[in-house]
Amino acid sequence: MVTHRIDQEIACQQVLVEDSSVFSIQWSIFPAEIAAGLTPRHLLDRYLAYIRRATLTVIRPNETAAGIEFLLLGSRLSLISFQPAVFEEEDESRTCALLRICGGMLVQPRQCDRGELRFGIENAPHGVRVSLLLSDFCPLILGGPSPSVVRRLLYQLTQAAIHRLVTIRFLALLYRELAGRSSAVRVVNVRVRDGRPV
Repeated sequence: MVTHRIDQEIACQQVLVEDSSVFSIQWSIFPAEIAAGLTPRHLLDRYLAYIRRATLTVIRPNETAAGIEFLLLGSRLSLISFQPAVFEEEDESRTCALLRICGGMLVQPRQCDRGELRFGIENAPHGVRVSLLLSDFCPLILGGPSPSVVRRLLYQLTQAAIHRLVTIRFLALLYRELAGRSSAVRVVNVRVRDGRPV
C-alpha cells in the first residue's frame, strides 16, 4: 500500500454565532526553521499581495495612513474597509496584526463598527502557528441578526466559500514560499466555537 506524506495540515472552522455574525478561523503549524523570520507585518503584506494576485486585480487592497480598503476594479468602491493595522505583542510567544472593520459594501451598514481580521503568529509545541481569524463580521448578504434560510444559504455558497478557499490557499502558498518547495496539504475541520456551520 502506498502512503502519501502530508507536509502541511490546515485547520478550519467557519460558523455563524448566536447573533449571526461570522466566526472564521484557519491555521497551520509551520516548522520553526522556516518560520523564524515571519512577522505579523510580513504576514499582512503577503496576504494583501495575494488577494490582488488571486483575484487578477479585480480586488485591489489599498493601504494608506487612514486604513486598508479592498477596492473593486480600481474604483473607489470598497468591498470592505479596515482601520489602520495595529500590531500587538501579547507576550514573547504571540504576536498579531489586527485589522478592525469600519465599513464597505459587504458589511451591514449598522454593524460597520464591529468585526476584525487578525493575523496571528505564536509559538506552538511543534513549530509556529500561523492563523487568520475573522470574528464579529456582519455580512450585508445576511441582512441582520435573524437571516432567512435563503440568505444563509446564499452566504454559504458565496462569501463563506470564497473566504475559506482564499485563506486556505494563502496558508498553503505561504508555506510553499517559506519552505522553498511544494507540499501536500490536508484540510482538517476543527471546532473552536459553537455556532451554525457555513
